[in-house]
Amino acid sequence: MDLKSEIKKRRTFAIISHPDAGKTTLTEKLLLFGGAIQTAGAVRSNKIRKTTTSDFMEIEKQRGISVSTSVMAFDYNNIRVNILDTPGHKDFAEDTYRTLSAVDSVILVVDCVKGVEEQTRKLMEVCRMRNTPVMIFINKMDREGIHPYDLLDELESELKIAVCPYTWPIGNGKQFKGVYNLFKEEVQIYSPEKTSVSESLISTKDIKDPKLRDYVGIENINRLWEEIDFVGSMFESFNMPLYREGYLAPLFFGSALNNFGVLELLETFLEIAPCPGVIQGSERLVEPDEEQLTGFVFKIHANLDPNHRDRIAFMRICSGRFERNKFYFHTRLEKKIRFSSPTSFMANNKSIVDEAFPGDVVGLYDSGNFKIGDTLSEGELIHFKGVPSFSPEILREVVNRDPLKTKQLDKGVRQMTDEGVAQLFMQQPGNRKIIGTVGELQYEVIKFRLEHEYGAKCTFSPLPFIKACWVTTDDKKELDKFIARKSGAIAYDKENNPVFFAESEWMLKLARENFPAITFHETSDFKIKALEK
Repeated sequence: MDLKSEIKKRRTFAIISHPDAGKTTLTEKLLLFGGAIQTAGAVRSNKIRKTTTSDFMEIEKQRGISVSTSVMAFDYNNIRVNILDTPGHKDFAEDTYRTLSAVDSVILVVDCVKGVEEQTRKLMEVCRMRNTPVMIFINKMDREGIHPYDLLDELESELKIAVCPYTWPIGNGKQFKGVYNLFKEEVQIYSPEKTSVSESLISTKDIKDPKLRDYVGIENINRLWEEIDFVGSMFESFNMPLYREGYLAPLFFGSALNNFGVLELLETFLEIAPCPGVIQGSERLVEPDEEQLTGFVFKIHANLDPNHRDRIAFMRICSGRFERNKFYFHTRLEKKIRFSSPTSFMANNKSIVDEAFPGDVVGLYDSGNFKIGDTLSEGELIHFKGVPSFSPEILREVVNRDPLKTKQLDKGVRQMTDEGVAQLFMQQPGNRKIIGTVGELQYEVIKFRLEHEYGAKCTFSPLPFIKACWVTTDDKKELDKFIARKSGAIAYDKENNPVFFAESEWMLKLARENFPAITFHETSDFKIKALEK
């Protein structure tokens, strides 16, 4: 099939939310409807924890949370669906932010009981920065929560986006019976407590259907009509250009755990979500239907299979056709590389792919050639924006608890920081390893993985710093003077760029005032800007 036809068949999106809103459960139900899996497990079931398909790391199975982006693909109605299930926990927000650079649209999951939460706001800010099209799924409607009217007002005021109800709940809490599709004018009722795909108990366009009245109740039917009239007059009607430009969010109600409203979400998503489009490169705009391949690495994961000690770089294809065993140009290393076993994913289950197209995410086995943000092409020197590292706010020194495992510790720390879960800085004298993160939980994950995947044990010693900033200047003498003056607070990242550790916001402000010729960067975007020059 030709390239343009393959592009039109692709839908690549991320599922994002605040922790415990039901994001991973929704991912599993979409996979169920897509036929990719046959049975789903709950993330937590009191003391008995069954693990979900997308939570594949050992610590995720033990903790019942997602701490790493999972990549999953399946076919539904002749559409290739690529889902990126992201961590909800704020300590792993950086992984989520990078993932958003690799998708064409987003489904945001909101808990109807808790409404808009802190991480929900931050994720929407990133989406707005990129004008990413957003759909919203109001989850857990089978629980007593905020009234739908109040939720819609909260979403618009807190997330700064217009919402357009696409479906509407029939009842809520214990009286929740299903959803009414405002555009198809169709009622869908599902049976609860299903772990496989549930067939509709009732699917009808006749609101007076006796079976519907018997199941839902006359009172709920009458209230539904009143609410539909109100929604039609108070909220935006669906507008495709506004949705595609990121200004209008179609809204769906349901319960992912019980399959309420998930099918409507999936089928509407496939109808209106954008296929892969133009991506902004540092040098130029890249069209997906260009013949020449381009792609960028947005995630690296070591030990996806602990038994084989593999390291995989996840690459989003931006243009052209990716082919197995063909040589491609690594723009940072300026050398050609070929891949004999490129893979597609169902979480940690992998299969070899012979070719892939724009929008697809391909796993490339890596011996250490790739870093986050690296680009592949067919010879062109091109770089893609939007895969930065963020200024870490927690800094701790790595303390080796087993000197006999020093090599394993060094390897583990370097590989995991290559993945982007944290940042590694080296400080002299003493070759001190300092790890910087945006959250406490990352240290727990690093410590757990070092012990279980590399056989190395360590602790983390707190440091009196609250932020790390990269420092650059055109005046080398001024930089040397700054480094000499602040030697106890200077370290170097893995590319040997100098980094300043600030003990407080006041100390950072003072450093800026005393050294006006020096620029203090809070993201690594300056590296891309240097390439642009």
